Amino acid sequence: MTVTIDQLISDFALLDDWEERYRYIIDLGRQLPPFPDAERTEQNRVRGCASQVWLSTHRDTIGGQPRLHFIGDSDALIVRGLVAITLALFDGKTPREILATDAEAMFQQLDLRAHLTAQRSNGLKALVDRIKYDAAATVAA
Repeated sequence: MTVTIDQLISDFALLDDWEERYRYIIDLGRQLPPFPDAERTEQNRVRGCASQVWLSTHRDTIGGQPRLHFIGDSDALIVRGLVAITLALFDGKTPREILATDAEAMFQQLDLRAHLTAQRSNGLKALVDRIKYDAAATVAA
């Protein structure tokens, strides 16, 4: 996926109402690369989500700095789009950058929390917590 968080913010600002924004979020989810069946493991399942959500974390080192890359998927269209937004926020960052990122502030800026059910908000938090857990584990290693 090539959309950046800055592009998302800009695109959201252009959309007039939440019906259009929901369609955009669903389209973002459709743009996620296919999630490999081999990665659909219990270890990669994100707990705390009402829908089935999977997240796989991969690490590489560029210029001596570890960077984390994520692939994700969900069985629900809107949740798949929320996964895409979350990955746009965190993918390719160093673990320390991930830990310093205020995802809640970004979701507030996009006005997501006000337009998600409590279950979806909790699931989104679980996804962010998992990403931050993986980043913290990389820092500690």
